[in-house]
Amino acid sequence: MNLQIQTVHFEADQKLLDHVNAKLEKLNTFHDKIIGAEVYLKLDNFSHQVRDKVAEIKVYVPKHSYFVKHQSKTFEESFDLAFNSLVSQVKRNKEKMQTTHV
Repeated sequence: MNLQIQTVHFEADQKLLDHVNAKLEKLNTFHDKIIGAEVYLKLDNFSHQVRDKVAEIKVYVPKHSYFVKHQSKTFEESFDLAFNSLVSQVKRNKEKMQTTHV
């Protein structure tokens, strides 16, 4: 799986990158034909005092792609919420595909 992590308006520490990589490696257990994934970690409201942390995940599989976006006060929480949403989408779509091909 081709994985890209991009940070916007900040420099991610190794702990955050390791957290993202470890979670994304688990995606292969939910779908076996994942081509690639892109993760965007952003600081929202950059010009204001409040800085929400936004995580966006795009996952590509043959003939389909998934996209989720969440924001919270920490990158880990934002990414975990987005990842859980993504897993739900992947499972739901995979079940739908299996029932239509039976």
